[in-house]
Amino acid sequence: MPRLRHTVEQILAKLREAEVALSKGQPIAQVCRSVGITEQTYYRWRNEYGGLKVDQAERLKELERENSRLKREVAELTVDKLILKEAAEGNC
Repeated sequence: MPRLRHTVEQILAKLREAEVALSKGQPIAQVCRSVGITEQTYYRWRNEYGGLKVDQAERLKELERENSRLKREVAELTVDKLILKEAAEGNC
């Protein structure tokens, strides 16, 4: 079965729905079934997105993407530096 990717808006909507059901006294297992996610997913999402609004969550994801892009660039530059350093040592 393929993984279902949820958008930030969908995640926040499901978390809100789950919180409403939990406040009515339903057990967590039943709430997760009704929302269509596992308990592990619920706790992971709550940990990551709990208390965020949609625009804040989108900004968080944007910053995470930019951070990973910058890390890749640093890694590439480090490899380039090591190659140039090795080439310079061989010329002496």
